[in-house]
This record gives sequence, C-alpha cells and structure tokens, in this order.
Amino acid sequence: MSRSDNENLDIIRSSLKLCPNFPKKGITFIDVFGIFANPTAHRALIDVILNRIKKSNTKIEAIAGLEARGFIFGPQIALELQVPFLPVRKHGKLPGKVSAIDYDLEYGKDTIEMQMNILQPGTKILLLDDLLATGGTLGAAQKLCVQLGYEVVETLVIIELIGFNGR
Repeated sequence: MSRSDNENLDIIRSSLKLCPNFPKKGITFIDVFGIFANPTAHRALIDVILNRIKKSNTKIEAIAGLEARGFIFGPQIALELQVPFLPVRKHGKLPGKVSAIDYDLEYGKDTIEMQMNILQPGTKILLLDDLLATGGTLGAAQKLCVQLGYEVVETLVIIELIGFNGR
C-alpha cells in the first residue's frame, strides 16, 4: 500500500525521540535512530526522500552523505537511484588522496574531507544529512564539492531546526 508524503512524515515524526540535556545540559538532542529501528518508518523516510528528489525533477548523478548519520540513509538512496555514494568525513578518516576544507563551529574550527579523483568534474551531487541547524557543516560540504569540481544541485536533510538560520 502506497502512503502519501504527509502520512509518511507523520510516521517519521512519531519515530523521532527527544532527549533532553543530551549531549550536555540545555541541549535537546533529536534521536533519529528510532526511524531505523522501525521498518515502516525507515521505508517511509526512504520514500519521502525519493519522492522529493523525483518532484524536484533534478538530475542526480551521485549522493554525498555527511558524517555520521548521512552515512546511514545516503547509501540506500544512492542504491535506489543507481548512483555512486561519497562520504564526507571528518579530518583523517579517509584513505588515499583527499581534498579538505576548514569551517567555523560555534566554539572553534573543524575540517571535513572527501576523497579525490572518485568522480568526474561536473558530476551533479545531492548532499544528504540528518539535521540542519546553523548550516555550517552543509555549507562547508557544498564548498568542498565545488572545490573538487562537482556541482551541488540539491541538499536534503531529515530535520531542520528552525531559528538557527541554517539556510
């Protein structure tokens, strides 16, 4: 039985768990792992993402998933679309030649990397992550893709935290 995106979104929302004071006091963590523990919610998530991609009518030639939760559903979407999956990782986690970019955090800096010479320049990339807050990591990932010669044509997240001006 096929469900509407709104029905699927309700299923996904019901599988999210709020964890007050995690990872530290004053922070409410949104745990997405409940989605993956529930096959119905998991299927709903994949279907919603695929429907959004289809409705955008954008040609996607590869998926780039951000560490770490972008690794969970990114490869599944890539498989469904029959396109490559590329990990975007923190510094020092990828073998071989990498391209890196530094970006600002609320209290400091961080670095993300992608392997070089994996795809052809001009490849149309969809960036996937679980959560958008300030947009710092996704913005850095987009710049990194451009640095590698790719074209970021779409960005998708499961959750957007309103009020952080991440877009």
